[in-house]
Amino acid sequence: MSKVRIIPTLLYKESTLVKGVSFDSWRRVGSLMQAIKVYNMREVDELVFLDIKATEEGRKPDFRLVDDFADECFMPLSVGGGIRDIEDVRLLLEVGADKVVVNTAAVENPGIVKQIANKFGSQCVVVSIDYKYKTGGEAKVVVQSGKKGTDIDPVEHARSAEKLGAGEIMLTSVDLDGTMKGYDIQMTRKVSDAVSIPVIASGGAGNYEHMEKAVKDGGASAIAAASIFHFTEQTPLEAKQYLRKKGISVRV
Repeated sequence: MSKVRIIPTLLYKESTLVKGVSFDSWRRVGSLMQAIKVYNMREVDELVFLDIKATEEGRKPDFRLVDDFADECFMPLSVGGGIRDIEDVRLLLEVGADKVVVNTAAVENPGIVKQIANKFGSQCVVVSIDYKYKTGGEAKVVVQSGKKGTDIDPVEHARSAEKLGAGEIMLTSVDLDGTMKGYDIQMTRKVSDAVSIPVIASGGAGNYEHMEKAVKDGGASAIAAASIFHFTEQTPLEAKQYLRKKGISVRV
């Protein structure tokens, strides 16, 4: 079994680090550069950087900003937000990204996933799947930072992404995002069972037990989290130590 990764997620607009609840009520939580320096010292497995406004505002990724923070980042980094075509991907990799995260583009232009995989390898492309539960309990994919609904089932979307060449799925419950009430274990398990590629559980971590459940009960291969690291004293290293004590293989 491969080692489970702990991946802090850094959400930003312009150069400001922000966090919200259920993709809303965004508030400033600090300096992006300062956060990167802290995570460097804590030797996390990876970092995910997501520009929450690029797609919504119809603009491309801020390549200069990515270049600046990639220079300060000493661990693998995945970058998302505003990616529309293969040239955007090429430029992001050129300025220091190791992987790209595609969300809205993977729904509106699924062929981009195949293009990225064919040109740069499947390990380069993470398909981010955000979803909400509708009245009646049906889960559906949402795009554009949760602003636009679709009729797409998250499990089917994950299967399609894998067929197109995605190397990983990042699965985020919008309803639980920022609540620190725990991950959506049921949906994580459904998606994990439906694909053979790694699934990154995202949205809802409030303690280390939540992470343990996402791995053991949800089948997640990696854990993404933000609020738990921004608003509590809990750290990625302590998370790894807890998981290791519970019999989960991690890098420490």
